[in-house]
Amino acid sequence: MAFERMGRQPLDYKPVRYGTSKLLFRGPQRDLTNAYVACLGGTETYGKFIDRPYPDLLERQLGVTCVNFGWPNAGVDAFLKDDGLVSLAREARAVVVQMPCAMNLSNPFYQVHPRRNDRFLQTTPRMRRLYPEVDFTEFHFTRHMMARLIQIAPERFSVLREGLQETCVERMQLLLERIERPVVLLWFAGHRPGRGDGPADIANDPAFVSRSMVNAIGTRAARVVEVVISRAAREQGTRGMRFAAMEEAIAADLPGPLAHSQASKALLPALGEILTQ
Repeated sequence: MAFERMGRQPLDYKPVRYGTSKLLFRGPQRDLTNAYVACLGGTETYGKFIDRPYPDLLERQLGVTCVNFGWPNAGVDAFLKDDGLVSLAREARAVVVQMPCAMNLSNPFYQVHPRRNDRFLQTTPRMRRLYPEVDFTEFHFTRHMMARLIQIAPERFSVLREGLQETCVERMQLLLERIERPVVLLWFAGHRPGRGDGPADIANDPAFVSRSMVNAIGTRAARVVEVVISRAAREQGTRGMRFAAMEEAIAADLPGPLAHSQASKALLPALGEILTQ
């Protein structure tokens, strides 16, 4: 089938740099001398395996340059600690910030890589007191570590999860304050925000993010847009996606072209209102 042949053609993301940011973003290079919308987010915003992610679709629909500042597996730290990127966001007419998961960030229990936020680096004394029986040297990624810790002691895991959630809210509020531009907070997932406390939340991004967290962060945003990927989009699987032979399972867990189309259409009214003010 045509879409199966497409799956064997990996994308060239044409990586580019902007300003003094330390991150390498998806190209092609956009002109930042005129008005633009900045789109900050993780793997979904970056558009892994997608020819035209939602920032590209928005650009055509709005008639305004939309710069893709997505970064694979990014948590809030990747953006908050990058002064160059924050400066670029401050110069935009409007900013879309995709809600990240709550476990890919440094917190009172453990530290992650400052840019590759899904990479676990080391624990703090607080984590070692909470899980004294665990050898943390076996973990390299936060999701693997979370899945193991909840199996070992679910009751203690709730203490860890609540700490991550509190830290995530504080950092996201700080990021939106630092941007100092109208922000559209974007929820882009296959489900609506819930309680954020179930075992399945480890696998379902944005992991551990609850409705109350979205509400709290949303108080600092100009708009909150929730995009719940439709059943029709989920059933398309990897149709229209481009990936190497060994990447099909990864691609199957990410939004496809129809989901990105739904995201751009949902964002269009909010951004249109902001840009005309």
